[in-house]
Amino acid sequence: MTIKVEVFASPSCGQCGRVIDLLRQLAKEMSADRIDWREVNVVDEFDYAVELGVLATPAIAIDGRLRFTGLPSINALRTEFERYLTAEPGTNSA
Repeated sequence: MTIKVEVFASPSCGQCGRVIDLLRQLAKEMSADRIDWREVNVVDEFDYAVELGVLATPAIAIDGRLRFTGLPSINALRTEFERYLTAEPGTNSA
């Protein structure tokens, strides 16, 4: 199973680079081919960010659902990724 992770960032965000570094580290640890991620610039994709409920950066969505706002701990991020990667398809809609 692969999960889609989106990191919502803005050019003026001081914490966004740290979130991206955490994500890169976890993708390596957890097998990069299981985590499909991209950085979303909220300035360029404002409507999409608002649609998901992003009100501040950094923010992280997993499989199209906003899961974190602010800078999560690496353990919280790892736990959420593991939950998604080990769940049965269709069970992460909550």
